[in-house]
Amino acid sequence: MSELRRVMCVEDDPDIRMILEFSLSTVGGYDVCLCPGGRSALREAPAFRPDLVLLDVMMPDLCGPETLAALRELPVMQGVPVVFMTAKAMPDELEQLLQHGATGLIVKPFDPMTLPKDILPYWEHGRGRAFAAR
Repeated sequence: MSELRRVMCVEDDPDIRMILEFSLSTVGGYDVCLCPGGRSALREAPAFRPDLVLLDVMMPDLCGPETLAALRELPVMQGVPVVFMTAKAMPDELEQLLQHGATGLIVKPFDPMTLPKDILPYWEHGRGRAFAAR
């Protein structure tokens, strides 16, 4: 994998999904797979084969940490960086989320014009690193 091309976005809010699609597809030029929840992400990941996953923390079907744990079970997801997206910006909460094995965190609201570049360091840092149970 030489460049970031496919980004899966797991977000239950349809307005934020629309912004993510505009930001990553139109502005960033990435192939984007939008999933309204964790169960959808688990169904779509094997066929889409994302290079990076943006994962909302608070969702009604499976929360972000539950989704991340389930994604780790899929062979195709080994070594794929996962970045949590959250509106909670308290340092202790952020550290707790990282302990679930995410590569990083993006705090909402994010800037849709810079998001395509903002995710690159997470991809570069996290690619090829297999998920390890913590």
